Amino acid sequence: MKFSFKKAVAAAGLVTAVTIGLAGCAGGGSASSQAGKTLVVDASFDLKTADPNRSYETTGQIIAKAMYETLLTFKGSDVTTPVDGLASYEMNADNTVMTLTMKDGHVFSDGSPVTVDDAVFSLTRLQGIKGNPSFLLDGLTIEKVDDKTLTITSPEPRPELPFILPNGALSVVNQETVEAHGGTNTEADSAESFLNSESAGSGPYVLDSFDAAKQVVLTANENYTGTKPKYERIVLRNVEGPTQKLNVEKGESQLALDLNPDQVAELAGANVNITSNASRYMIFFFLNQNKNVNAWTSNPDFVQAVKLGVDYDKIVALAGEGAVRPGGPIPSLFVGALDAAAGNQRDIAAAKAALAASGYNGEAVTLNFPNDITVQGLSFTSIAESLQAQLAEIGINIQLAPAPVATELDAYRNGQETIGLWYWGPDFPHPSNYLVFSPGQLVGLRAGWESEADPKMVALANAAKTAGESEVESAYKEWQEYQNEAGPFIPLLQPGQSIVTSKSISSVVANPIWTVDLALID
Repeated sequence: MKFSFKKAVAAAGLVTAVTIGLAGCAGGGSASSQAGKTLVVDASFDLKTADPNRSYETTGQIIAKAMYETLLTFKGSDVTTPVDGLASYEMNADNTVMTLTMKDGHVFSDGSPVTVDDAVFSLTRLQGIKGNPSFLLDGLTIEKVDDKTLTITSPEPRPELPFILPNGALSVVNQETVEAHGGTNTEADSAESFLNSESAGSGPYVLDSFDAAKQVVLTANENYTGTKPKYERIVLRNVEGPTQKLNVEKGESQLALDLNPDQVAELAGANVNITSNASRYMIFFFLNQNKNVNAWTSNPDFVQAVKLGVDYDKIVALAGEGAVRPGGPIPSLFVGALDAAAGNQRDIAAAKAALAASGYNGEAVTLNFPNDITVQGLSFTSIAESLQAQLAEIGINIQLAPAPVATELDAYRNGQETIGLWYWGPDFPHPSNYLVFSPGQLVGLRAGWESEADPKMVALANAAKTAGESEVESAYKEWQEYQNEAGPFIPLLQPGQSIVTSKSISSVVANPIWTVDLALID
């Protein structure tokens, strides 16, 4: 992941497709009676632009999904299988060429048809303007083949491409309209201001008004060719968590997207629906393998003692409803995830034996972590304090070293932390996001884990990276199993994500890419 503190901390993990039994209340009503009405959604904004090809922030993904369509998409909350969107696709045998065939019947909000030229323009515009999400298509060549077909070509295998294309940043825009307002596929592009006032997509909604700090208003797209949304107008408001709680409780909003575990717990018994599930974020800690940083954290027996000394169930319990423990670095939502039972388990006797074998004699070992951020409302301080107490039970003296994220981030990136406690969020829902936890890779190096330190781990990572569609799951599971056995990383939990709705809402479909599909709210 290209680390973005604002993006990753601003809440928006997976909430699986939710179907809530309809219950009457003041101001409620049947789903069919909601047509033509306004839906009010409260969120804590992480938003810079309504230009989809520039947008990569959490709230931007929500509105891009509502206003635009992508070449491929996901069905409901399932991110394990990309499905057709504006196009169908095929990958060649070595995963270097994706061929996309445009589907008939899709039109933009001005009534003009969506064409292969619009698709090629949109993807090359994403690349050319060099915005925050441009890295998603780095090194790829996008070309029109004929009036129905385009190809995306990579110099190396890219089996994750079908999982990247559903991202809202790869939305297809109306080429003619965008070019008429300064759009190009170079850094000279000047269409952003236009796209912050009007939309140029084929999605279920169009932009009525946009204020990145306060509120976004959407209205139904009269020319949308898919299933018409239940609500004619959506007001998405920038509201802090405590106010979101009050608003949904009083019926002043119908959805609250960013409540922390404490706020959700306070709503138990209120006249609302609450659904909590595991988010896409994975919280982990690591032991630095560089002997010059610390002799103990680079000692294999000491690492084993720590893995056996952690009370994983207690850590997950800290996070409240919806939190789960992944069996390895890959979250439970993705292809290749391990069950929690396949991860390391607490065994105090075995932990003490491994610690004795290491020769450790009670020296203080520092645990570094940022103390001014939360993930899904969960504080790192509470996790660090729990780890300190658990490892003390087996005889390890952990010294907590909290610091502001602005300070601690440099030490983390430079591989200077002794034991580091952090989190990871995916750029797209494919297990290849987690190969950075391998020796010699981005996060591996932050843990002082050089590529020559474990050739077997490197080989397993390379095999997973190039695995064909039928081999992906087994390859990534094998990589994680060995990671649990020999690696310095200890996955702890996926924090929960809650959606709170008024009783007038019968169903919500959410997804780790776009948080919630506004058009499917019923």
